[in-house]
Amino acid sequence: MSAEGAQAGANQDVGDVTEAFARANVNDDAPPKTEEEYAEVQLTLRAIVSSKEAGVIIGKAGQNVADLRDKTGVRAGVSKVVQGVHDRVLTVTGALDGISQAYGIVADGLLKGAPQMGMGGVVNNPNTHPVRLLISHNQMGTIIGRQGLKIKQIQNASGVRMVAQKEMLPQSTERIVEVQGTPDGIQKAVWEIGKCLIDDEQRGYGTVLYNPAVRVQAGAGPLANGGSTYSGGNRSFNRTGNGADFNDAPPTYNRRSGSDAVNRPPPPTTTEDGEEIQTQNISIPADMVGCIIGRGGSKISEIRKSSGARISIAKAPHDESGERMFTITGSAGANEKALYLLYENLEAEKMRRSQAPQE
Repeated sequence: MSAEGAQAGANQDVGDVTEAFARANVNDDAPPKTEEEYAEVQLTLRAIVSSKEAGVIIGKAGQNVADLRDKTGVRAGVSKVVQGVHDRVLTVTGALDGISQAYGIVADGLLKGAPQMGMGGVVNNPNTHPVRLLISHNQMGTIIGRQGLKIKQIQNASGVRMVAQKEMLPQSTERIVEVQGTPDGIQKAVWEIGKCLIDDEQRGYGTVLYNPAVRVQAGAGPLANGGSTYSGGNRSFNRTGNGADFNDAPPTYNRRSGSDAVNRPPPPTTTEDGEEIQTQNISIPADMVGCIIGRGGSKISEIRKSSGARISIAKAPHDESGERMFTITGSAGANEKALYLLYENLEAEKMRRSQAPQE
């Protein structure tokens, strides 16, 4: 399969949905940044790894991850082991230059230390190993680009092959982008992906982070088994104690130079309890809007009531994709619960349709 063919495997139907959303939200008037400016921007980029891969990344007595930090200047950690859970999350925080180097080192370590794992990936090529990055659904359109052009550009520049999964991971607004290539190619691809995330940084605010340890129990609310991880604005909340091996998570993005600061949203107001009010947007496919709203608005009213968040719905699609924008406003906890309930309704409707008799 050619790189272009693999890009078509970036699930073109996903690209059709998310790149249209990106067109409506990316600030095309922002002045372009230089490579030096990109290199200095601080951000966090996470990836899913298997338990065996985590062992390779950490190394004996933590030596590998310590060396990774020393070589790149990033802060890196892997989520703790949870019984019965086979996936863990690698979190890397630092300047984009260091993050891209770090993922190149991680890919090299996995290639050398984990050939017996049989991880597969997009294509089983020699001298390659897949890395499964976690990307906010709302930022995916920037990585895919108009008509898939950006993801093709990333593949051509780095020599990797990329596949974006269609579905958001359970109880989160993150999706997986699997990057398959050589360690050098993965380093280059992460650099380009990081630039996309920086350009579209504000739409990363409010992302509900995937936590593989969280499992929903029948009749339980969104914080079953200890809850989930939520990232809103410049704050991160880990409600399970199952985060990486550092606790003082920094802002997702900031500049080292105050005079060159990224434009930030206006300071949020607070609730009566003094909690910050967050605002975030999600896009709902046209054919799913009705199931979210419910007859006479009954379902959306119940979500508002249960979560305590305000939810406004655009009256018309924001572009030719037919998707409609849902704007959620409330405290971090209220927004998290509202998002969970919205996606729970979406998943229930998908399940109902998949089980409906074919006409």
